Amino acid sequence: MNIDFNKGNGLVPAIIQNARTQQVLMLGYMNEEAFNATVETGNVTFYSRSKERLWMKGESSGNVMHVEEIRVDCDNDTLLIKANPSGPVCHTGANTCFNETDAKGFLYQLEATISERIVSQSDDSYTSKMFRKGINKMAQKVGEEAVEVVIEAKDDNMELFENEAADLLYHLLLLLRAKNSGLENIEQILKERHRKG
Repeated sequence: MNIDFNKGNGLVPAIIQNARTQQVLMLGYMNEEAFNATVETGNVTFYSRSKERLWMKGESSGNVMHVEEIRVDCDNDTLLIKANPSGPVCHTGANTCFNETDAKGFLYQLEATISERIVSQSDDSYTSKMFRKGINKMAQKVGEEAVEVVIEAKDDNMELFENEAADLLYHLLLLLRAKNSGLENIEQILKERHRKG
């Protein structure tokens, strides 16, 4: 990587992002020595501007961050580090320094679009037409798509399999909306199950 440490008087900002959830966890600064230590150890290491020394994130708390990927921006003066935290990131005990509870990805955007299409009641919208057919038809469609996923899983055509999986996810989101539920409710159930082991 060609990182321009000179532009920031020897330091570059390093944005740390959760490799799994995509949450932005924190911002720190690295000099060349901190960057090299991060690469060599696989643990995020910063340069502390207040202590004027290197410090590995989690060196006292034990909540280190294991590096998955490092990217440099188009100007070569900012780093994006995707990492897996082993515990809370912020000194306050929060998971992020920005007090963000959850990252919302494209599936949440799709869920919002589904709701908008239902409200619009447009005859041009597949979503709106399917919703008006009622719960039984939507549930039947989820069943059909699930069967198609199973069938394609037994073959070697990955493109067909992934397309059927996408159809299943879409129709499941539609059914969840029809049942006045959604991704957040399902995520919460999965989180509780995950905690139980």
